[in-house]
Amino acid sequence: MAKIDLIVRRARLDGKEVDVFVSRGRIVEVKPSAKSLDTGEARVEEAYGLTLLPSLTDVHVHLREPGFEYKEDVESGLRAAAWGGFGNIMCMANTKPVNDCESVTEMMLEKARKYWPKGPRLFPIGALTKGLKGQELAPMAELAKAGCAAFSNDGVPVESTKIFRLAVEYASDWDRVVIDHCEDPYLGVAAGVNEGEVSSRLGLPGQPDVAEALQVARDVLLSEYLDLPIHLAHISCRKSVDLIRFAKARGVRITAETTPHYLTMTEDVLEAEATEYSTLAKVNPPLRTEDDRLAMIEALNDGTIDCLATDHAPHAGYEKETEFDVAPCGITGLDTALSVTWGLVRDGVLTRETFVRAWTTAPCTVFNLPVNTFAPGDPADFFLFDEDEEWTVTPQALHSKGKNTPLLGSVLKGRVKTHFIAGKKIV
Repeated sequence: MAKIDLIVRRARLDGKEVDVFVSRGRIVEVKPSAKSLDTGEARVEEAYGLTLLPSLTDVHVHLREPGFEYKEDVESGLRAAAWGGFGNIMCMANTKPVNDCESVTEMMLEKARKYWPKGPRLFPIGALTKGLKGQELAPMAELAKAGCAAFSNDGVPVESTKIFRLAVEYASDWDRVVIDHCEDPYLGVAAGVNEGEVSSRLGLPGQPDVAEALQVARDVLLSEYLDLPIHLAHISCRKSVDLIRFAKARGVRITAETTPHYLTMTEDVLEAEATEYSTLAKVNPPLRTEDDRLAMIEALNDGTIDCLATDHAPHAGYEKETEFDVAPCGITGLDTALSVTWGLVRDGVLTRETFVRAWTTAPCTVFNLPVNTFAPGDPADFFLFDEDEEWTVTPQALHSKGKNTPLLGSVLKGRVKTHFIAGKKIV
């Protein structure tokens, strides 16, 4: 048996008290807690009955560095990730300069190694097209070799289906998946509000749900034709879910994610904020209707939606404190996602199995990332979680530089107490 160098004692996993044995960064064994134990020379971490969860994976994060470090940088983003329970982070390419060359990818990875050498692990997402302009493919081979785990034009929909097709084909040559921001480029791009009764009352031009669904339909047909995978980012409406469910029934290689805010918020939040001239709930795609929210929950539970992701989009305070039509879209989420989604498990809205699948096994399977299922040989990536600890979402309580969340002032339940990556304590 391998020499044990870490033992986590009396943690609660799936409702049972267990001891976890780790050697050289890998799970050796998980078994019912013993009353007494010869720990030898191993380091012992007493859990005192705290909940044990595998480290989460977030496949959609904006770390803003290089170019927008006043919003977020690699160091602060990974700090929020570590305290948020995330062991793997995939960061989008909409930086300045855009991550469309190996030097930018390498800089991101070097910053991660410098500030968080023990993890969380950073996996950059390479730009799909040069400068995210949608006109010419980025050097995908170069980016893949430099360490990019996927490709996306996130935030700037690729208008040309021909170029998008080529991107999907070339990405497959490097065993990479393309992530598509599904938004018709002519129907209310980045409007920040759903087209409907709320947008009418607020007097704002909105984005209809069909703007998302049209692009989903294109990707479904293209994925089926090419027999290649395409991953759909931040799905927000029932029309899209119906198309994805139809596609999966036909065996199409489509995967999809949604975010905590589409599971828990509707356009009514935005309308309530409008009375206080707040733009914190302005996000793209916009918060939709209650029917759409319920569709997201159903789709996540039945596997139509594979993954959860935060779409963590930090902004400086002054950027959000302006007129609605000029305020940037985005909600910061790394600090709050765990508490929010575990709350859905606590309330019986999501099953625990759905939670674990959506935050760990599914995203890691889609993007070929390391994952801990607590089986022997798995990476020892896990955290101890106090399900009952209440905390108030204040700017001071958030580790991210971005404080732009409509949850400010809310009281949430559940906090990470300590976090291990490959058997090393990171917080």
